[in-house]
Amino acid sequence: NYMFLRMLGVPPPPGVDPKEIMSATKDKPKTVQALKDSFAFMQKSIAAVSDADLDKPVNFFGQQTTQRGLLFHIAAHLGEHLGQSIAYARMTGVVPPWTAEQQKKEQEKPQHQHDEQP
Repeated sequence: NYMFLRMLGVPPPPGVDPKEIMSATKDKPKTVQALKDSFAFMQKSIAAVSDADLDKPVNFFGQQTTQRGLLFHIAAHLGEHLGQSIAYARMTGVVPPWTAEQQKKEQEKPQHQHDEQP
């Protein structure tokens, strides 16, 4: 997430070293928190992009695009990871939180019995 933001001209927040995050991947709680923090920072940073800046040029791995184009790429990239996570969850029997929430709501609904007509 911080790499994409650098392409928009947004440095990581003070005290955040993306390389350090990568070296701490054996500590699950720290890794999960770092991921949450990176998404929160990304959301805040993207929301701050002005409409006027969307057409500014950006070098995206050697290809010229605009900030708008980079934002589309970020959305597609994150969508791919979400899809991979969903597929992995289904393969391993993990119920995603949004599915668990929906299942709980369905179970809490009162069951309506139809009156039988004689």
